Amino acid sequence: MKIVTWNVNGLRAAFKKDALSAVLSWTPNLLCLQEIKARPDQLTDQQRNIPGYQAIWNPAERPGYSGVATLTREEPEEIQLGMDAPHFDIEGRVIRTRQPDFYLYNIYFPNGQRGKDRVEYKLEFYAHLLEACDALHTAGENVIITGDFNTAHMPIDLKNPKENEKTSGFLPEEREWVSKFLEHGFVDVYRKLYPDREQYSWWTYRYNARARGIGWRLDYFLVSEALESRVKDVIIHEDVLGSDHCPVELILE
Repeated sequence: MKIVTWNVNGLRAAFKKDALSAVLSWTPNLLCLQEIKARPDQLTDQQRNIPGYQAIWNPAERPGYSGVATLTREEPEEIQLGMDAPHFDIEGRVIRTRQPDFYLYNIYFPNGQRGKDRVEYKLEFYAHLLEACDALHTAGENVIITGDFNTAHMPIDLKNPKENEKTSGFLPEEREWVSKFLEHGFVDVYRKLYPDREQYSWWTYRYNARARGIGWRLDYFLVSEALESRVKDVIIHEDVLGSDHCPVELILE
């Protein structure tokens, strides 16, 4: 089974660049897109109906902002849009689907760059999600969380950690929430497989950062400990262009 996550930074722009073709050629079972910035009615019939996939949409109420979509080859057993929390759900950040043996969260986590209020909003979002995941784990369910976490967890996960210690995305309180998920039965499977690899999934459009290798690892797969043995690989496809992020692929047995 292949699951791919990608913050496309505008789905309509991605289609214009034909950016999805490479990812679809891998025939993932599930494709999780973030920051789609579009409602389905703003897409063409061809864009809404990709052969072989059912598309699940959760756009933000605010036009041209946020939003997630999950493309799946099989009909999910259950679909939930949002987290039953209106002040988060208006931003279209979460789709949860039930697969045969796990729940999959496709998430575009809030960005805290716009000030302290948004950092607090982001931390509250992490807390609300962890509460939901704890309940699933307590019920004996397995969970995979993927998407753009908007946080680099450890110094190895960004090129210039010292210079960014006071930058949202690498603040201690943001990083601590990622650690809390790992303390609550999740595994960052990329880092488990590649403990010393310096590889990134996001680069600012400024300063020719991508070509210079100045990036952040912001796009993750957190997997319930019980699923870890099924993980064959996690691949950061840094060669795939079309967004300021690149796709990340999880391969499960």
